[in-house]
Amino acid sequence: MGAADIVPGVSGGTIAFITGIYFRLLQAINAVPGALFKELFRGNLKAFWQACDGTFLGTLLLGILVSILTLASGITYLLAEYPILIWSFFFGLILASVWHVGRQARHYRSALLVPLVFGVGVAWWITTLSVNQVEPSAVAFFAAGAVAICAMILPGISGSFILVIIGMYAPVLGAIKTLDVTVLLLFMVGCLVGLLSVARLITWAFHKYHDHVLALLTGFMIGALNKVWPWKEALSWRINSSGEQVPLTEVSISPWAFANHTAADPQIPMAVAMAVAGIVLVLLVEWFGMRASEKR
Repeated sequence: MGAADIVPGVSGGTIAFITGIYFRLLQAINAVPGALFKELFRGNLKAFWQACDGTFLGTLLLGILVSILTLASGITYLLAEYPILIWSFFFGLILASVWHVGRQARHYRSALLVPLVFGVGVAWWITTLSVNQVEPSAVAFFAAGAVAICAMILPGISGSFILVIIGMYAPVLGAIKTLDVTVLLLFMVGCLVGLLSVARLITWAFHKYHDHVLALLTGFMIGALNKVWPWKEALSWRINSSGEQVPLTEVSISPWAFANHTAADPQIPMAVAMAVAGIVLVLLVEWFGMRASEKR
């Protein structure tokens, strides 16, 4: 989940879903506020830990933190040096996730087309938004954490891409690289507030409208494919905080149009191989997730 959350366009919620821990995650998060007041404030630390599935949440949080701290620089480098191959890998990963999430519906019916199409439209629209720049103040870091975590927990919606859109991706990534404790604490508090708020809503929606929510999330993932399409044409540019020229708005184009426009190799065979690798990885993760569920 940590590796996915740091990549704009890939959702940590998708990884949680295909590994079979998504609903356990929601249940554990929802249990935290009640356990906090009923057990922890009364000094019952062991009861609090058991009530909110502390070992699971602690392991998950540690994995996310370690992954973000160790992979932040590496993923940034790979996206800059091998964009077509890396985005192709993510494209395959999300494509396979669409199949995985879509087949979780209990009853297929025409009414599910409405949330599916709506999800595709919303996610596609989000991927076409231009990047804005927010002044990186304390309030901005707190708000960015709250907004990003809400997106991160939804399969198909990338929290890091939301950070890119509002111009907070580079400041947050910079704080991670330099271990700016104050900034990271503000961001994490924002994440905590957003997480506790949205988890209960998602749980209620799943219990009440299971198949409709799955159709909506499947639509989110289909729409998100536009963001991770490997071949892009930049329509406008901006200067980032490092003084580098980076794309402001981009559109997806065919690999052949990309070759004509940039005179660069579209790397089609290797891109296809990387997409297949992403698909295989999802299938393997799904298989391991099913094995783990059977053991429990």
